[in-house]
Amino acid sequence: MSTSTANLEAAANQVVEDIASDVRGVLSSKELESVPHIKALRQRVDAKLAIARELAAEKGKLAAKKAREAAGQANAYAHDEPWQIAGAALAVGVLVGLLLGRR
Repeated sequence: MSTSTANLEAAANQVVEDIASDVRGVLSSKELESVPHIKALRQRVDAKLAIARELAAEKGKLAAKKAREAAGQANAYAHDEPWQIAGAALAVGVLVGLLLGRR
């Protein structure tokens, strides 16, 4: 898994955990214990947060898979068409050189 994909997945998981922590903190306050429906609400929120965690993990895995596939395709193209890659790199180099030479 690439570093940027791993960082994105970790950030998404951290956001979910922060939201879960905030919601649990609000629902566990002493003032709310006198409300009869809070226990059921806590259970529903915990269940939905567990689902959200699973979905975030699956989305991260899917993004990593797509990134690996794209990298594999780019690698295959570079090996199949090395002269086109070299020509494109040369064209970009000439263009950058011309632009920098004008200054």
